[in-house]
Amino acid sequence: MAVDVLLGLQWGDEGKGKVVDFLAPKYDVVARFQGGPNAGHTLEFDGNKHVLHQVPSGIFHENIKNVIGNGVVLDPIVFINKEIESLKKYNINFKKNLFISKKASLILPTHRLLDKASELSKGENKIGSTLRGIGPTYQDKVARRAIRLGDILLPDFKKKYESLKEEHKSILDFYKLDYNSGDDNLSTLEDVFFTALEAIKNFNFIDSEYFVNQAIAEGRSVLAEGAQGSMLDVDFGSYPFVTSSNTTTAGVCSGLGIAPKHIKEVFGIFKAYCTRVGSGPFPTELHDAEGQKIRDIGREYGSTTGRPRRCGWIDLPALKYAIMINGVTQLFMMKADVLNSFEVIKACTDYKLDGKLSDQVPYDLCSTPVEPVWKSIKGWNTDTTNLKDFDKIPVALADYLTFLERELNVPISMVSIGPNRTETLMKPAILEKI
Repeated sequence: MAVDVLLGLQWGDEGKGKVVDFLAPKYDVVARFQGGPNAGHTLEFDGNKHVLHQVPSGIFHENIKNVIGNGVVLDPIVFINKEIESLKKYNINFKKNLFISKKASLILPTHRLLDKASELSKGENKIGSTLRGIGPTYQDKVARRAIRLGDILLPDFKKKYESLKEEHKSILDFYKLDYNSGDDNLSTLEDVFFTALEAIKNFNFIDSEYFVNQAIAEGRSVLAEGAQGSMLDVDFGSYPFVTSSNTTTAGVCSGLGIAPKHIKEVFGIFKAYCTRVGSGPFPTELHDAEGQKIRDIGREYGSTTGRPRRCGWIDLPALKYAIMINGVTQLFMMKADVLNSFEVIKACTDYKLDGKLSDQVPYDLCSTPVEPVWKSIKGWNTDTTNLKDFDKIPVALADYLTFLERELNVPISMVSIGPNRTETLMKPAILEKI
């Protein structure tokens, strides 16, 4: 069997959690391959809303193995005190269906403090970090000094921890961040951290590269779940306003330890419009009543931070770019219902740069401001709440999909018309194919 990949094509918050939850019954294994608790995957079903941060979105399905891969940076405190605690009421058998890579790097209390100190030092030029310690943890990983989950079982773990903590403290001293009082009291944070570490020892630690490859060899189906969005990829996103990992298809191979030959379908998730959280370039951002209308209807507030999301019309040059670097084979459009009441919607078809039109993303969107070229499209202006069949969508919505497919040259196989897992329209032939 092959590995299918599901990832976001914009600046994150595309609705990946809902789609993984919807597709999960078709798979034997769901595996997260990058990111950390800066991700917030929201799922809604049976009248309840659930937000997952590090736990894969297949966790609510009893017979699916959920893997937190080596490419993930894991915060034990968030994992135990927030995610696992909130999932306990559902009687999930974690021993049976949740597995964590020994090679996943741990987010330490000092990583959070370093994140805060670094962001504060930037002043008006701040990146827009979620302050979860993600960046500093990946920095330590690249610097070859990270503490990994498997290390907590080794006899010299405390020595490794103390050594890295002292390095971090010297940096915090440079930033003049007081870590001995208030919310930043390191001693208090460590108490919670080590309590969480003891609790996490009760979970399944695995060599995830062997686990996933064995599943493939046995003919089991695997869905690789990404976090953040392609335009936040550390190499190919809107640098430096990006996350600290590879959010694209390439990250699946390094984040799970699988060969490229195993990847089959690449499902690209995008919203019918566009959003972004935090700082950084956003060519199609709306600063008017229409942008606020999208934010209000779409409940566009970060599931991890609660921050209002910046909203704008769909950006086709950026979407084409993300499709190209990911090798997307199918597109899933989310939140079509948010645009139900618009008489006219718009799409950015090109960028105007130095008086010339281009459908390519420039090297640096920060220093190369672009002017979007708009195409106005008739809205469907129809309530889609009771739609159950992909083939019965409003004509104007069908026209919008046709327009996008023509521009992007990839079929749109799914349309989401609400947050609940039942509010999902998918072409029957595609669902049978998976």
